[in-house]
Amino acid sequence: MQPEYDPLLPRLRWLTWTFVLLFVLWQFLPLIEHYLIGLTAEPRPVTARGDLAADEKTTIQIFERASPSVVYITTRQRVIDVWTRNIFSVPKGTGSGFIWDDLGHVVTNNHVIEGASEALVSLNDGRSYRAVLVGASPEHDLAVLRINVAFDRPPPVPIGTSHDLKVGQKAFAIGNPFGLDYTLTGGLISALDRSLTEENGNLIRHLIQTDAAINPGNSGGPLLDSAGRLIGINTAIYSPSGAYAGIGFAVPVDTVNRVVPELIARGRYIRPSLGVVTDEAISRAVTSQLEVPGVLVIKVQPGSVAEASGLRPTRLGSSGEVIPGDIIQAVDGKPVDSVEALNALLDDYRIGDRVRLTLWRNGVKQDLEVVLEGEGQ
Repeated sequence: MQPEYDPLLPRLRWLTWTFVLLFVLWQFLPLIEHYLIGLTAEPRPVTARGDLAADEKTTIQIFERASPSVVYITTRQRVIDVWTRNIFSVPKGTGSGFIWDDLGHVVTNNHVIEGASEALVSLNDGRSYRAVLVGASPEHDLAVLRINVAFDRPPPVPIGTSHDLKVGQKAFAIGNPFGLDYTLTGGLISALDRSLTEENGNLIRHLIQTDAAINPGNSGGPLLDSAGRLIGINTAIYSPSGAYAGIGFAVPVDTVNRVVPELIARGRYIRPSLGVVTDEAISRAVTSQLEVPGVLVIKVQPGSVAEASGLRPTRLGSSGEVIPGDIIQAVDGKPVDSVEALNALLDDYRIGDRVRLTLWRNGVKQDLEVVLEGEGQ
């Protein structure tokens, strides 16, 4: 007796062989695909980019115009072998700077060259020159070097202003971070009139805060506005963890334009002065007792502008009592409540500027004009 015919059996065989064939094709599909691609592989057509955006063109122009004026600074330091007494010159650090004028003066941060025995300035075109220190102002973290470029001198960086800056303006930093080639970073002005204390204890005032990346090696390089003008000098800031936190600071160009000419002319910065002697502790004691804000004039320097203008010093009465002198309460309408605040305000002026002092004298407020002189002169 023959077995009963099952009509599903041919279909099962067909499905089985189909599955086997598909499985084999699946296993060999990558090889087949690779073979077919190899027969037809060609470069893909390039999609037309179109014109650059206006802000991109501006950024490119800023870098191309300013980078020839930016320099790379390497410093060396002399050390003594305590056993042989031999003197060696070893690398100390690196930084950036920029051409200030047509006489070969280079401006950078003071901390870039501080403690160095020699400095080498490399131009954008690869030429290098040994630099001579012209002057430095640690209080402003500024220094001026000079190089002797015989021909084809790089152009100075165009100078802008910083007193009229607004938070939100674009800012561009050029320098040599981590010893790399010239780089450009961009960002915004995040805040104005910041103060920071450096590792050496110097308090730097009126700093510009920006989120443009400023790293070690950018120090001393220019901070530019969207017109390509100098608005500040970059200062690298290290966080307590040692990581870059997206916050950079720059010495404002108004300070640079006031201090650098003094360094070039005199080799040092001479602070503007009223020609008076003050003391924080004595001033606070007297003003607190009188319940009057301001800075007490303890002594007037003989022959000073303060003496010529009639500022009154503190003196002792016939019975030994203290007779307070003038108390300076404001400079050109800007209030002062400490010796440090007074010195900070005067530092915004130049020697020879005329300022209006608001004084408290014997219970009466009055104004007095004084021409500033150089400190110690």
